[in-house]
Amino acid sequence: MSTAPSASPSRRGPLAGIKIVEIAGIGPGPLAAMFLADLGASVIRVDRKEPSGLGAPRPAQFDLGLRNRKSIRVDLKDPAAVEMTMELIAGADALIEGFRPGVMERLGLGPDACLARNPRLVYGRVTGWGQDGPLAQVAGHDLNYISITGALHAMGRAGQAPTPPLNVLGDYAGGSLYLAFGLLAGILEARGSGQGQVVDAAMVDGVASIMTVTLGLHAAGMLSNERGTNLLDTGAPFYEVYECADGKYISVGPIESKFYRLLLEKLELQDHPLLQEQMNRAHWPEAKQVLAARFRERTRDEWARQLGELDVCLAPVLDFDEAPGHPHLAARGTFIDLDGVTHPAPGPRFSRTPAARPEPPAALSTDNAIAALQGWLPEERIEAWRAQGTFI
Repeated sequence: MSTAPSASPSRRGPLAGIKIVEIAGIGPGPLAAMFLADLGASVIRVDRKEPSGLGAPRPAQFDLGLRNRKSIRVDLKDPAAVEMTMELIAGADALIEGFRPGVMERLGLGPDACLARNPRLVYGRVTGWGQDGPLAQVAGHDLNYISITGALHAMGRAGQAPTPPLNVLGDYAGGSLYLAFGLLAGILEARGSGQGQVVDAAMVDGVASIMTVTLGLHAAGMLSNERGTNLLDTGAPFYEVYECADGKYISVGPIESKFYRLLLEKLELQDHPLLQEQMNRAHWPEAKQVLAARFRERTRDEWARQLGELDVCLAPVLDFDEAPGHPHLAARGTFIDLDGVTHPAPGPRFSRTPAARPEPPAALSTDNAIAALQGWLPEERIEAWRAQGTFI
């Protein structure tokens, strides 16, 4: 892991100069804020005075999605706290919030009120179901959002129930990344028009959008509703994970015929009759057994050393502790160490305006709150709000 020296306090990266107010929430909103802060945006997090009881509470240093920004704690039911938040919003390019529809309006911080104060504001709203529709006010989580879009149905092995993945598809791909993408598009547009707008980033919409190519394959008759029988869902023997001699796994994915032929050659299976017709689905179940038997002959790392740098589309399946030490990821600095905790490095990478080394998540404190407000409000306003007890 990279251990480069800490960066200077000034923000660096392609988004330097962009200012974002994050109304504290859980899941996709904080990660979207982190993505933007990683690339240089100045993000201030407006948190609750008391914990919400939502999500998975943990010590600050392990809440990795809170890196690169500091927080103020306020009670948004206090009119003074709302006014102070409005002062922040008045100088912001964008706002992030992830409450159920109507909550921000009831707090006096809805889009109409905020845009009246700052007409150029891009108001980002991230929810599972979206701002309207029959389910807009219903509780849900990633698993539910990927269920109704068809994504979950396609995940799993033949003859088995759908396999719930980690919450990366709904919350973070369909939510965080689509919100960040929408905010940046809105900011670009506002710089030309002088007018802000609301970005409704619904995870169901984001997941459906990510499924575009998959749905095209289904429409073409190339991907059936019968999970575990298709090209990319463990139906094909050449797009699978195989157990090795040590009980660990190797991933294999040579879809292209030239890569497939090379794999068979390196496995000394190029003449096996069941493996000759790569796209003959009738042979897939038996072909998978042939490959499974061969991969059980050596350990995961033996296969990785022998085949991992050849054009056979093979890689070891690594766990969370192993991944940062993989030679390729180590060479690129894909993971970094911040105060003894492993973080993914900021991405993507920029040649001329690289992102600064991230700052670890900051503990909630009055000192950090004052530091957060500097650059957003004049010193006299910060002192006035502090003396009033509006933030802690």
